[in-house]
Amino acid sequence: MRKNNNERETVAARAKENLFKEFQARIGIQFTDEKLLKQAFTHSSYVNEHRRKLFEDNERLEFLGDAVLELTVSKFLFKKYPMMSEGELTKLRAAIVCEPSLVSFANELSFGKLILLGKGEEMTGGRTRPALLADVFEAFIGALYLDKGIDSVVGFLEKTIFPKIDSGAFSHVMDYKSQLQEYVQRDGTGTIEYKVLQEKGPAHNREFVSRVSLNGDELGVGTGRSKKEAEQLAAQMALTQLRLKQGDS
Repeated sequence: MRKNNNERETVAARAKENLFKEFQARIGIQFTDEKLLKQAFTHSSYVNEHRRKLFEDNERLEFLGDAVLELTVSKFLFKKYPMMSEGELTKLRAAIVCEPSLVSFANELSFGKLILLGKGEEMTGGRTRPALLADVFEAFIGALYLDKGIDSVVGFLEKTIFPKIDSGAFSHVMDYKSQLQEYVQRDGTGTIEYKVLQEKGPAHNREFVSRVSLNGDELGVGTGRSKKEAEQLAAQMALTQLRLKQGDS
């Protein structure tokens, strides 16, 4: 019986080993110290069930990764949004590094398959538990930082998180109207005006089209489920146009 159990554990270990190799190939990063990578995916429940073996859980890496993630995301936002206030930057960063966002990032990369769990945690659905997945994502960032340095972390985020910010995935927490007003006031270029161009659809599914103008010249048009959302999207388009025109990043 013990022999069968040992054989099953060996087969499972080899399968997991292959998953880690495939994962590194998929993300284009080869860890120098693969123990760090495995530690990032090792839950405390697994360590508790394998006390005879020298396993470390991912809690310390999670602590480090949390700080590295905040730093790298903060720097990206600081450079990308030169007109955004400290309060707005803080709010946006919080939306990017909050648990639901980290869970989404982890699921996109199939982190759940790699986690080393104890049997009890496995049986109660730990592999898909949001808090556990978010912790693993932070632990991975910590491991990557220790193994490859900050530049590799930034390179990884440039493929996984930063494009989402660029595409407006977190625009629901950004106040583009305030940014546009601030931008225009800085340059002293005139007066901003918003106008609803169109309202369409039934009452329960209304759609608004809004335009923002500067001194009568159209800067952007936005479509949203509310007047406020349409104006925010119009302001976002206007900011993009103004920055492109003036060569801002």
